[in-house]
Amino acid sequence: MTDLVIRPLTVGEEKLFDSLPDPGLVGRAAFGENYSDMAADGQYRPEWSWVALRGDVVVARAAWWGGPDDTAPLALDWFDFTDREAAVRLLRTAPLRAEYSLSLPPGWRDDPAVRAQAEARIDAATAAGMSVLVERYRYRWKPECGLPARPGRLEFRPEPDDAVILDVLRRVGEESLDAHTRHTAAAHGPDAAAQEELDLLRWLPSPRDWWRLAWTPDGELVGVTVPARNHRDPIVGFVGVVPEQRGHGYAYDLLVEATNLLVEAGMKEIVAATDQTNHPMAATFARAGYPIERERIDLV
Repeated sequence: MTDLVIRPLTVGEEKLFDSLPDPGLVGRAAFGENYSDMAADGQYRPEWSWVALRGDVVVARAAWWGGPDDTAPLALDWFDFTDREAAVRLLRTAPLRAEYSLSLPPGWRDDPAVRAQAEARIDAATAAGMSVLVERYRYRWKPECGLPARPGRLEFRPEPDDAVILDVLRRVGEESLDAHTRHTAAAHGPDAAAQEELDLLRWLPSPRDWWRLAWTPDGELVGVTVPARNHRDPIVGFVGVVPEQRGHGYAYDLLVEATNLLVEAGMKEIVAATDQTNHPMAATFARAGYPIERERIDLV
């Protein structure tokens, strides 16, 4: 058998990355995206795009994604192969470490071909040392979904002080149903989980003054909502209710406020996500008219 060569791309080798046969059932390809276009748009870099070759044939490939100013990738979101052993060796060899996010069509387990493709990737990533953290829903709101009316129960105010926001995020993180928050808190403590969330929100290239704290008419803090943009889409960056205000359905009010603020800012579509195990938040998105666009599995 030809020796396996594992290396990053060099500038101009996008077609080499694209040469691996892909049925387009899972991952970014399942949603009409291709590596070359995304690389041309600056979303992938050659040094963060790795291939495993036998001779001149690509048998496994992986691309890590990061923002334009990032010095390290934030996610592995393109990973597939025709040779499982090569794929495992690629992930072990590449000196890049980030969460693996596998995009999947809704109800992917119901289609045997799609399920086989997904499970093959998960199996290879697991063999390389990763483990499944959570399965998530991703939503995409459009005007035809209907703009939910503001309930009018809460008052929303900007809060420019990051220290105040950090404290609210710390409180929201108590007994959180979010797997990423729980994972970071378990490993590094609740303060680190709150700081990680704040750092991510500050990383987003949208105006800081879009952020809002929510208050009852009596002046009690309810939570925080962050309408935002990432490098591709308008998003619901964060919705969180402090523990003492849970049980009143306020997450809906916060989500609706973020939606309306983004629409008022001229956004035509809005992307959002939540853990599938966070049943209250999933129900909140459904109530607000957010349809599921895709599913996602995150491995760490």
